[in-house]
Amino acid sequence: MSAPPAGPNPFRIFQTLGAFEQSFALKAAIDLDVFTAIADGIVTATSLASHCKASQRGVRSLCDALTSMDFLTKSGEAYGLTADSALFLNRHSQAYLGGAATFLLNDTMVRSFADVGVAVRLGGTTLTGEGTVSEENPVWVDFAHGMGPMMFPAAQEIATRILAETGGSPTRVLDMAAGHGMFGISVAQHHPLAEITALDWAPVLAVAEANAAKMGVGARHHKLPGDAFETDFGTGWDLILITNFLHHFDPETNVKLLRKVKAALAPGGRAITLEFVPNADRVSPPTQAFFSLVMLATTRAGDAYTSAEYERMFADAGFEGGVDCVALNAAPQSVIIARA
Repeated sequence: MSAPPAGPNPFRIFQTLGAFEQSFALKAAIDLDVFTAIADGIVTATSLASHCKASQRGVRSLCDALTSMDFLTKSGEAYGLTADSALFLNRHSQAYLGGAATFLLNDTMVRSFADVGVAVRLGGTTLTGEGTVSEENPVWVDFAHGMGPMMFPAAQEIATRILAETGGSPTRVLDMAAGHGMFGISVAQHHPLAEITALDWAPVLAVAEANAAKMGVGARHHKLPGDAFETDFGTGWDLILITNFLHHFDPETNVKLLRKVKAALAPGGRAITLEFVPNADRVSPPTQAFFSLVMLATTRAGDAYTSAEYERMFADAGFEGGVDCVALNAAPQSVIIARA
């Protein structure tokens, strides 16, 4: 996309107001499998239209728009993939991220932001019940199917660098709110003695179970269906993973859960939390800061918490040794590490 001209101008305003158009254009191309078709050598509007069972005019307009967005290239009548689309949007690629569109642009997420002005007035989501964290919400099946590849680099970094830096190879691991299961699966891949128990609602765990089998650790991946707040997950865990979870709730609710986590850890056991952590000013870095509005739109009381706020929650839950907040290299998120 073109850069805004110098000086005061409305470019940024119009670009932001129309950003949804680009989002749904990209989703349409993913749904039609345009990127994979081009990777397979189907490169003209005519041939793509036949392959995708779409109109030639429609495919031409879509592909020209994607070229203007830097997702495709065009030479004469032939379209090509950019480096990013070849790696992340070609279904044949192991790094394929197209499934994320199903979660990020599903009706629940879109509706929550269409009403974000009302959410601002109310101080919480306009979605029914508890928003996206209502019991057995099917949105998390979409999340499990679509977001695993996006989280895989972060999961690998936690399983390697973060665990190495904090010492010790875990054997009993609880993957709380496991979703796609990538965090526990990655630990199992790099720590041969690790037995993983994944806790989540049953329909979501079916996705994690399939991923574990596909990635060669199915025999060491076990299911514990249920709600993290209500399910008895016992004691003696070397490692409890709490990834992309605490931001859905208010601090008091998180402290309640973290007390349960501390009681479940073996002496010296670690709790590792993955979160979007903004700076103390709450407006930087941009991705981490914006996440607070995502939580306002989709939950009753969630937020993007600062490292100081997480430190206070863990302290109130009885973690007396403080916490370490470590930025990841593979994602715009940080891990918060606490010991029992």
